[in-house]
Order: sequence, then C-alpha cells, then structure tokens
Amino acid sequence: MVIDIAQFMIDDEQWVIVDCMRRERKGMNRAVWIVLDSVGMGEMYDAERFGDKGANTLGNISKAFGGLKLPNLSKLGLGNIDGITGFEKIENPLGCYARFEEASNGKDTTIGHWEMAGIISEKAFPTFPNGFPKDLIEKYENAIGRKVIGNKSASGTAIIQELGEEHCKTGSPIVYTSADSVFQIAAHESIIPLQELYKICEIAREMLKDEFAVARVIARPFIGNVGGEFTRTSNRRDFSLVPPYDTILDKLKKANFNVMSVGKIEDIFCKKGITEAVHIVDNMDGVDKTLEYMKQDKKGLIFTNLVDFDMQWGHRRDVKSYGNGLIQFDNRLPEILNSMTDKDILFITADHGCDPTFKGTDHTREYVPFIAYGKNIKHNINLGTRKTFADMGQTLAEMFNVEKLRNGESFLKEIY
Repeated sequence: MVIDIAQFMIDDEQWVIVDCMRRERKGMNRAVWIVLDSVGMGEMYDAERFGDKGANTLGNISKAFGGLKLPNLSKLGLGNIDGITGFEKIENPLGCYARFEEASNGKDTTIGHWEMAGIISEKAFPTFPNGFPKDLIEKYENAIGRKVIGNKSASGTAIIQELGEEHCKTGSPIVYTSADSVFQIAAHESIIPLQELYKICEIAREMLKDEFAVARVIARPFIGNVGGEFTRTSNRRDFSLVPPYDTILDKLKKANFNVMSVGKIEDIFCKKGITEAVHIVDNMDGVDKTLEYMKQDKKGLIFTNLVDFDMQWGHRRDVKSYGNGLIQFDNRLPEILNSMTDKDILFITADHGCDPTFKGTDHTREYVPFIAYGKNIKHNINLGTRKTFADMGQTLAEMFNVEKLRNGESFLKEIY
C-alpha cells in the first residue's frame, strides 16, 4: 500500500503520518535478504588504492556474453541502477534500487556482511601475502600435533593439486592464505576427517589474535586420488572473528524475531544473533533452502548467502560459469517472488566484487547493486548512491521497530 500523504493534511499532521507508518510497519513482519556473493557493479571511487581500477563484475561479464540477459532482475530495476553497465533501463521497474558504497576499509566477505548488518570496519584486517611468521606456524603445529605444509599465498584449487599428494602421504594439513585476510586449511577428507579439520580450524581461530587476527579461518576439505585430480567439497566452514558489537541480527533476536541463516551467514557472524541455520551444497540448494524457510511463514529475517559466484567462479576467473550462474539465479527468482506474502520485503545485494575478467584471483573493490521489492512498497524508486552498506540493516531496524544500529541511515520512508 502506498500512502497518500496529502490525505493527512490535518492539524496534527506529523503525528498522523508517523502513526500511519507505524501501523503499516506492523503489517511487514518478514525480510528475505539474499547476498549474491561477489556480484559487484563497477570500480568504487577508491578502487585504485586497492589495485582494482577497471574492475566491473557485472559489466564485464555482460560484455563477455555480448549482453547478459537477466530479465527478472531487470524487471525489478537492475538496469536502472545509477552507474551500472551492460544492462538496459526499463520503464517503471517493479522494485526500488540503488548502488552502495562500502564505507569499511576492505573488500572481503566478513567486512561486507558486517557492514550490511551495521558494523563499519575502519581498520583493515591483517593480510600475510608472504605467508605467516615461522614462530606462529610452529606454535600452531605444536597445538594441533601435526606439521603443516604450504604456508604461502596461493589459489585454493591450485595448491591442492600442488601439495595434495604430499599431504596424503604425510598427513600434514595444507596452510595457505590469499590477498584476503584468511588462514585457510586444506585437508583430504579421508586423511583428516571433517570433525578433526574443523577442530584444528577452531584452534587456529583461538590463536590468531591481535596483529594476527585475520578475518576468517577457513576449512577447505577436498577429495580425490593420488595421481589424479583433487576436488574441493561443499563441506567448507568459515570461522570468523566475533563481531565487535551488536548487529541487526542481535537486535532482531533480542526482540524475539527469528533470524534464519542460509549458507555461510552463521559462520560469518560466529552464530551471533542467529536463531537457526542451514548450510548449503551450492547456489541452487541455497535458493531451495530459502524457499523452505519462506514456506514456514515465521516472523523475522531470512538471511541467505549464495557463495558459488565468489568461491566457484569469481576466484577461479571462470567467466562463462559466472554468467550462467547469474542466469540460473534469475530463472529461479520468480519462485521467490511468488512465495512472498503481503508482509514480506525482499533485499537482493552483494558484499564486494570478484570480477572474473580481471587480473589475479582476488576480490575487487566495487560498488554493489541493491534491489528491494515487496507487495506493499513503492515501485520504481531510485535510491541513488548510498554511502554505506549499513543503510540496509538500519532500514530493517526501523521496519521491525527494534533498536537503531550504530551506523547507517534508514531509507524506509522513501520506499513506503
């Protein structure tokens, strides 16, 4: 329902408008928030500082496809976002739309998701492009009772081919990092069982403090035979730092709303503010799990991360699969829209870029697209360029009538 402000031009005008907004918000009791991991939309104004001038995940993929067609996202306003390339504007899109700047000092998953939820990270997480200090590695080896191999910056798919056979012979876990703030541990599932791998990741998480406090410790299990190809499995787990203060997730949970996590969301927030969670095998499983939660009709937030865009295709610079993955999500989008009730609002966005046409294999510092849709919000509202991802979380805080976040400005009144 779109409120006609003119009909409330009475003596106590302000009170009536605010009261009407409050009554409208009571009718909106569920948000579905989907993060297309790494689907950026062009270099940010400070991209050169990060070595990412020229990066444009969506634009460059569309160019490589000779014009990528995403009709359902386009109907919601994808091509109408300020500064987007590779997608045409349409008249009267059904959604509200914007591009978002990242106010935090970084371009990784943790920083991006934390900022959406209300935390701006002014200090970048530490990185170790030349590997981790020798004394730290020795302490870690003593703590887990195994020697490690690797300890360098590398592609995850490449290093298991390089060191997988040695790992299988020695039982030594493969430790590596990247341009991101990560301590990654790869192990064959038949050599180091999953629960042991997760345990030695927890040990690393406990050790990595202060100047070594990387954003994430990541378990990278793989399978395969010696002399053949090694392949990573979907049993990855992320062990993030604990968020430094409450996010929109915590505030919703404290107000007795459900906070349902799909994919690696619970890992990113160390389970903080989460009431229930499911992990996923791939993007389409993530869509399936999101739809299953939507069928339950619980009040609160369904927060989904679709990681294949980043993990499977962005870092591997697989342009074709990345584009096809976007098409696949777009094809599933009507199922999500048709499952929405009058009390739902849908957010679709990203946490950073990972342009598969760009140099290297790392994330890229980009603006991210944003689309909001609901049966009771306005159509075709251009929210322009927002200055922080935290505006998303702040908008949900206002919608659910919970305590305000430390950061961000709500755009709720602009879309109601």
